[in-house]
Amino acid sequence: MFKLIVLFLWLLPAMAWAQEGRVWSLEDCVNHALQNNLRIQQQRLGVEVSKQNLSQSRANMLPSFNANASHNYNFGRTLDPITNEFATERVQSNNFSVSSGMTLFGGFQVRNNVQRDRLELEASQYDVESMENDIALAVASAYLQILFNMELLEVRTNQLDITRQQVERTARLVEAGTLARGSLLTIQAQEASEELQLVNSENQLRIAYLDLIQLLDLRDDASFEIEVPDIGITPSETVEYSPLQLYNTAVNIQPNILSAEIRVLSAERAYQIARGGRSPVLSISGSMGTGYSEARLEISEIIELDPRMIGQTASGEAVFAPDFRAETQVIPFRTQLEDNLNRSVGLFLRIPVFNNFQVRANINRSKISLDNVQLQRQIVRDQLFKTIQQAHLDAHAALQRYKASEKNVQALEEAFRYTEERFNVGMINILEYNDAKNRLTAAQSELLQSKYEYVFRVQILDFYIGNPISL
Repeated sequence: MFKLIVLFLWLLPAMAWAQEGRVWSLEDCVNHALQNNLRIQQQRLGVEVSKQNLSQSRANMLPSFNANASHNYNFGRTLDPITNEFATERVQSNNFSVSSGMTLFGGFQVRNNVQRDRLELEASQYDVESMENDIALAVASAYLQILFNMELLEVRTNQLDITRQQVERTARLVEAGTLARGSLLTIQAQEASEELQLVNSENQLRIAYLDLIQLLDLRDDASFEIEVPDIGITPSETVEYSPLQLYNTAVNIQPNILSAEIRVLSAERAYQIARGGRSPVLSISGSMGTGYSEARLEISEIIELDPRMIGQTASGEAVFAPDFRAETQVIPFRTQLEDNLNRSVGLFLRIPVFNNFQVRANINRSKISLDNVQLQRQIVRDQLFKTIQQAHLDAHAALQRYKASEKNVQALEEAFRYTEERFNVGMINILEYNDAKNRLTAAQSELLQSKYEYVFRVQILDFYIGNPISL
């Protein structure tokens, strides 16, 4: 009993930590998504299929080998395959054979099939990496959206707290007769508006959490909580490298580009396979077989019978001839297998002359497919450059917006403090006070948007040149 109590006390901190819930960092979220996302798992199954295709292509280079055995009963008049004689009674027979064959030359189609399937396997592996990149970027975007909504919620909460303090102060001034009741109604309306904005911000935060939870395929989301890193932007920070410099690096390492490149090579191999259909096919085959039949008999004993009269002489005397009867038995199974053993080996040459233009059609289709994947490769390259170019422009614009918004917030904070002081002494009315406060809130929201827009775009640019996602 004492040991159980000690064990319980030892596990209590761990149980309490489990109840409090795990705090997820961005790296935790990305790793969890890569391990558990169903679309990635499905894509990995495609890799396994490609591995099987490659194994089969390699196996096609080996000789084939087959064994056959049969056990038959024939009834009625039939031709015995072993004795090559007609039989009318029931005949039991067995046949055994082994055969092997191999293509010696077939326009290099077998070798090109192996190379094509090897390239398809490599391309499918890059497809998995490409999907993992897409999922990682989606997780990073959802993660940053949560951080943005958290900060925006904090701004809304602080602004609402200030407004509530002003509501209390205005209410006291109205009761004292210093201010008109209209001022109280106006600032109460402002309070209600900010409460609505706060509720909307809370809902947006819940939606952002839900988006990330769904990306992670989590079921228990009640205790889900993310880590809040310290994200700051220095005023002197700039976007490094030009779009062309980023593209020249990304085009050599991005998996979707590498996959497109490899699929061009695969299509070239498929084109060579189709052209190989015009070549003669030289193959070799060999076989060995034997059989057994109940209809194959041998003489086991000769019995001498009484002489049999076969005629008369001219003088009328009877002419007799000796008579015999042969007793037969089925030749033993093992003996028949040895006697009936046959072997064959042969070379076969097949020359395609006319096959309803099927070979020519296959060549034309494979050439069209090759042209198509070459165009697709260029499309993927162009799309990558456009994406990098757009992300670079968005990052630069977001940085400029951030710098301008930061100055604007600083100016509006000073202006609001001055406005608040003037409002407190009755130099301005509530409408002017609310206008200054709303402009400050809008500027703070714009600052947050530009900040996280810049952080996300920089993450995209870093990711394209091979840097891991991190905050």
